[in-house]
Amino acid sequence: MDLVSIRVITDDVARLVAFYERTTGVRAHWSTEDFAELRTAGGTLAIGSTRTVALFAPGAAKPAANSSVIIEFLVDDVDAVHRNLLDFVEEFVNEPTTMPWGNRSLLFRDPDGNLVNFFTPVTPAAIERFARQAR
Repeated sequence: MDLVSIRVITDDVARLVAFYERTTGVRAHWSTEDFAELRTAGGTLAIGSTRTVALFAPGAAKPAANSSVIIEFLVDDVDAVHRNLLDFVEEFVNEPTTMPWGNRSLLFRDPDGNLVNFFTPVTPAAIERFARQAR
């Protein structure tokens, strides 16, 4: 089994796609005006309109209601990314901080309030852990 994507439901697909394109540098692939994907080597961030929820189960997902999931992206230099986003991201939850597990992390919120973590492994153990995953 492979994890293929994480889908975020929103009332404004274009706004959220533009935000993630700007913060990640990844261009979205649009299927319809209600659905787009940002594809990376490690997985896909799918962004769907609230109108798509009814296709699965009406009312099953609600936009801008997440308080338990963090969308994470591995980046080469989290401090450089932070500097690049200072004039764009409206809400930083923390500045780049080295975590006990060896990643230097930058936590912020997207326009719908979802938590986003950009991180760079900085300790030898963290660097090795992510090098093994890439193999």
